[in-house]
Amino acid sequence: MDMNKRKELIEEYKQIKIYMGVAQIKNQINGKIFIDSYPNLKNKWLTLQMQLDSGRFANAQLQKDWKEFGADGFTYEVLEQKEIDKVTDMRWERKKILKPWLEKLQPYGDKGYNKPRID
Repeated sequence: MDMNKRKELIEEYKQIKIYMGVAQIKNQINGKIFIDSYPNLKNKWLTLQMQLDSGRFANAQLQKDWKEFGADGFTYEVLEQKEIDKVTDMRWERKKILKPWLEKLQPYGDKGYNKPRID
């Protein structure tokens, strides 16, 4: 590959926008939801599905229901996203955008898979 083409491809790559944000996995059978924030939403649903299909998802309750109902019983939705280039502290920003969604949707107990957060 010549140097000009390489520089052009590098510049194109730098122009790709990356979004962090909050996403929801919803069990269509029982209505329970799981909400979390992620540093990169690109292809996140594919990654989460692979974790769930392989039995390696961190939330045991959601993992159990995934095994019982299968992938077709769940949907994925991005609730909020923000360009990463506008973020200076990723951990703080993820926590900041997640909190209102947890308060609004209350995905705990019979309504969801999340465990109440202690801040």
